[in-house]
Amino acid sequence: MPGNHLLEEEKISRLLLKLSLPATISMLVNALYNLVDTIFVGRGVGYLAIAGLTIAFPVQMLIMAAALMIGVGGASVISRSLGAKNQERVAQATGNSFLLAGLLGLAISVFGSLFIDPLLRLFGATAEILPYAKVYLRTIFIGTIYFPFVVASNNLIRAEGKAKVAMVSMLIGAIANIFLDYLFIFPLDMGVYGAALATILSQLLSFIFVIAYFTRGHSALQVRLAHFKPTKEICGEILAVGFASFTRNAAGSLIVAIVNHLLVVYGGSLAISVYGILQRITRFLFMPLFGIVQGMQPIVGYNFGAVKLNRVRKAVRISILSATIYATVTSLLGQAFPAFVIGLFGEEPELIEKGAYALRFVIAMVPLVGIQIVGAALFQAIGKAFPSLLLTLSREILLFIPFVLILPPIFGLTGIWLAFPLADLFAILITLVLLKKEMRRLGASA
Repeated sequence: MPGNHLLEEEKISRLLLKLSLPATISMLVNALYNLVDTIFVGRGVGYLAIAGLTIAFPVQMLIMAAALMIGVGGASVISRSLGAKNQERVAQATGNSFLLAGLLGLAISVFGSLFIDPLLRLFGATAEILPYAKVYLRTIFIGTIYFPFVVASNNLIRAEGKAKVAMVSMLIGAIANIFLDYLFIFPLDMGVYGAALATILSQLLSFIFVIAYFTRGHSALQVRLAHFKPTKEICGEILAVGFASFTRNAAGSLIVAIVNHLLVVYGGSLAISVYGILQRITRFLFMPLFGIVQGMQPIVGYNFGAVKLNRVRKAVRISILSATIYATVTSLLGQAFPAFVIGLFGEEPELIEKGAYALRFVIAMVPLVGIQIVGAALFQAIGKAFPSLLLTLSREILLFIPFVLILPPIFGLTGIWLAFPLADLFAILITLVLLKKEMRRLGASA
């Protein structure tokens, strides 16, 4: 494959920058869209509309989780197959990934639309918030027909080393979304429906771009009709390796549902709005970390397949260092100016006061969370699904959920915010143990 020699020959720091920077930029722009979207909704409609988006968000997370399962799993198979110079397996993995993403999008769109009311109540919608959440999510389900294909395809494109193409795909959607959000919410006064319509139209633009990229022969991931035929072995590996990504994002959805229900008890609709704002802020902090990881994974997967394990170890070390520096700088800014950050989303004094208080807790351990993200991504990239799944479960399920259930009866609303840094801390410690062992094994095998 043209250019693949760079994955096994170019200096790791330069290669990681080349692959991570486009992904990080696109992630930052995408996260910025989420921030701007919520700011527009908060200032154009009100804090109850933010609460509606907060209730709908875990459903969107489930959609993203399923799409990433296919994209990350398919990318891992493709990266290792490229390293092993097995082009036929590359084509089969690509075709099977496309098929799975298409079927997934159609299934979610149909079943989600049929069961929208029970879904929203499951995720904590009150009578006050339900109308906003329902209008938003009903529109989002239309775009779900093609959105999983876009998410999966961007991961496959990065796996072939075309990080800039994946970046352009995300930038098209994010920039269009910001523009359409403003147009639909303010001049056209379309409210929450306008925000949802802006989202699915911008996703459609990304979909068109991705289809054009593959059909015009620009990609090395060329498939024939026969490669769309599902193969039990390849589909199984895609889903098994990608299941850790699904679990991480699905666990995030479960957490949002639990927290939403607790917030109704301990804080009401205003607290749900605060939580929605915190989600957007932490997403902005975390997305570039995933951008670094997306640059790391093709390097790790390819060189693991090519048995160049010293390069794997070096890519992991540099990724951890880069993630830690970025996370430290951004989280310190959030700690220094919490009221300013929350004030971007609305002018209600109580919203700003409670939001600033919660923000300091939620981002307390962000400077070190890159260790956990990189560690889980390493095991994914080398095809070790169980350790990656374990690391994902440790933070989202095994730690956070017990903390968030135990602490609020003792500390009230503060207990909910305190659960976030405590779960991060213990998850980081677990990751360090497994990561140290794997790095030592890679060094011994090099």
